Amino acid sequence: MPYFDTPDGNRQFFKDLGEGPPVVLVHAWSLSSAMWEYQLPVLLGAGYRCIAMDRRGHGRSDQPATGYDLDTLADDLAALIDRLDLHDVRLVAHSMGTCEITRYLARHGCGRVSRAVYLGAMTPYLNGAVGPQPVEATLAALHADRPGWFRDAAPAYFAAPASGVSHALVDDGVTTILATPLEVQTACLRATFGTDLTTDLAAVEVPALVVHGDADASAPIDLTGRPTAELLPDARFELYPGAPHGLYVTERERLARDLLGFLGG
Repeated sequence: MPYFDTPDGNRQFFKDLGEGPPVVLVHAWSLSSAMWEYQLPVLLGAGYRCIAMDRRGHGRSDQPATGYDLDTLADDLAALIDRLDLHDVRLVAHSMGTCEITRYLARHGCGRVSRAVYLGAMTPYLNGAVGPQPVEATLAALHADRPGWFRDAAPAYFAAPASGVSHALVDDGVTTILATPLEVQTACLRATFGTDLTTDLAAVEVPALVVHGDADASAPIDLTGRPTAELLPDARFELYPGAPHGLYVTERERLARDLLGFLGG
């Protein structure tokens, strides 16, 4: 299995599949590179090289006690891109991953990147929009009953059962999430909500696609998707009516068309 070393000496897992222009996929909070199972076959079939890493503390990567601030996470992403010497990169990120790619582009520049995709964005600054109370309430609930909180939240994440997502798929997602330690989830949630990326978004110099559902309970569109598209200098905004946060599953067919149209455009 391929691994790379981060600047502070952690070992991180990544997948590197196919040949062609590189697409780097950055996963959501508490999940792993496995979340891209519906997108990988589409991208590989279209002739792209797909690289998807497990963020530190997640999946098969090391679980250090520190390094969950966005600067360090952006440096981890840069270390992978540099190690593989990737150029003309298409960045595709979901949820917390959109915060990472934004900080990466602001901190390391756009020289290696040609396009960026924001799926269910958590940018620009949720604490600024709603204050810290929702995060602290969520963390209190996680510390009280983490499995129960995630199982209760999962149906809204996938708009189940209306979206047709099976109980098995929902359970699989919860199982993956619970493998991420609580202390890692806590640090990442605070970084995602508590970092103001307004200036970072304005500094992104590559074309961007922003895809967001108007039934997203995790990242309400008027606090995240719409202002993100407005702040990015060159953005195309795609609204998915009725789509939840887990649109990479529920809207995978439309998303495949939009991704291929944008990445090759």
